[in-house]
Amino acid sequence: MSSIRNAKDELKVMAEGFRWGRRPLVPRSAEEHAAPKIDRVFPSDWARTDAGVAARQVLLKGAMTPIVRNELTLRVFGRDNLAGVAPPLILFSNHSSHLDATLIMCTLPDVWQAKTAVGAARDYFFDVWWRQAFTALVYGAFPIDRARGAKGAVDKARELLSQGWSIVVFPEGTRSADGHLQRFRHGAARLALETGAGLAPIAIVGAFQAMPKGRFWPRSGRPPVTVRYGEPFWPEEGETHQDLSRRMTQAVTQLFHEERTTWWEALHRAQRGETPALVGPAGPDWLRRWEGSRPVGRTGPAKVWD
Repeated sequence: MSSIRNAKDELKVMAEGFRWGRRPLVPRSAEEHAAPKIDRVFPSDWARTDAGVAARQVLLKGAMTPIVRNELTLRVFGRDNLAGVAPPLILFSNHSSHLDATLIMCTLPDVWQAKTAVGAARDYFFDVWWRQAFTALVYGAFPIDRARGAKGAVDKARELLSQGWSIVVFPEGTRSADGHLQRFRHGAARLALETGAGLAPIAIVGAFQAMPKGRFWPRSGRPPVTVRYGEPFWPEEGETHQDLSRRMTQAVTQLFHEERTTWWEALHRAQRGETPALVGPAGPDWLRRWEGSRPVGRTGPAKVWD
């Protein structure tokens, strides 16, 4: 057993030495003689042309949605909250799985799906050419550079909103490692205050249990996942980005509580300021992961309720 374990460890170390589709690393002794690295940003505007939108609709409806519904027991609620609302909107959601963007794009009403772009992490989704092309085409995505600051992404988001495009963002910045809600960063709130764009909350329940960080395909057994769309709201005059971020967190939290109880109870608890927080228990990482991984109950067949 020890020899097998050692062999696995050696293979893992060896695999980390490969660049897997990237250019080879320059030896440290030759770095001073190497040409300066050009920071190229993958162009994604082509994916939001009429041809790109048409191709995306075919891929989402003909491939992605059937796969999602085959692998998951999917339930969708609240899409009627988007009816009659004039775009653009900043759609924001909790983030615990690589399923999240796919779930949103596959469940948006057609009129919104056609003109919505997803903000995606540049260091992961825009690192190699094939993933860049796939992400841009299927999600209409634009890159967000988490390591060097998001100024370029903010400029692109501002440009898209001015052109009538809605955008999907994940204010937590990265996937939750334990399934619990993380602190919302203020970028989306600042953008909404600056542009006056409305904000539409989305709660995705069960994606962490279905495909947590570290997995690349949903678990077997068609695990239940629920997507809940909340009522859009707009920044208020004199509101700070901190206050708006708190409202955003409250909106997602209320949708989670709605999933666990009823719409009526969740609404009244929110009005009384008694909505339970989603930060999870205080304690070691294993306890938080244990609590965050509790199976989501199956409450009936898959449904799409507007």
